Amino acid sequence: MVATSRKSATAEDLLDDPNWERLELFGGEIVERAIPSADHSLVETKLAAAFDPFNRRAGGPRGPGGWWVFVEIHTRYSSGELYCHDVAGWRRERMPMKPQTKTINLRPDWVCEVVSPKHELRDHVTKPRTLHAAEVPHYWIIDPEEKVVLVHRWSKEGYVVVQRATSGETVRAEPFEAIELHVDELFGDDELRDDND
Repeated sequence: MVATSRKSATAEDLLDDPNWERLELFGGEIVERAIPSADHSLVETKLAAAFDPFNRRAGGPRGPGGWWVFVEIHTRYSSGELYCHDVAGWRRERMPMKPQTKTINLRPDWVCEVVSPKHELRDHVTKPRTLHAAEVPHYWIIDPEEKVVLVHRWSKEGYVVVQRATSGETVRAEPFEAIELHVDELFGDDELRDDND
């Protein structure tokens, strides 16, 4: 079982915990991440697969490349927060080498959170505030229950929703406009459709 939450904890306290992989640091408090549901895990897996053409060096024959994309990666922010993002990406021009540490201390270029029941406040309010202050350029929220993808872009005033999509739609969503994203696939609905063909 995880350690009891502490109100004045640091990232080092979190990383010293034997269960650190299931923990995050919000405002000096260590909290346990939600245990992913099957739908949540499916979205993470499908999203990572969809963006595999980016997860390589730029200029190769198998996709646009130019990114590191990681699932469930701990990222430390200058504000002291330490989040385990569901999926996050860094442009290789900013982070040339794959990290070899427990946490990444460089702010991401893109973050995607998959909404978990009873954690909506973290994904819709708390994390976006930290990411905005850190100037993370792109923030996505995917809701498996509602089957909705919200694409946010950083602006000085706050994140702006620049695209909304749901099952049945195909989109080119920033910062990955180079490929089409079939929203059905994120939620496993493509298999249902294929079975009925």
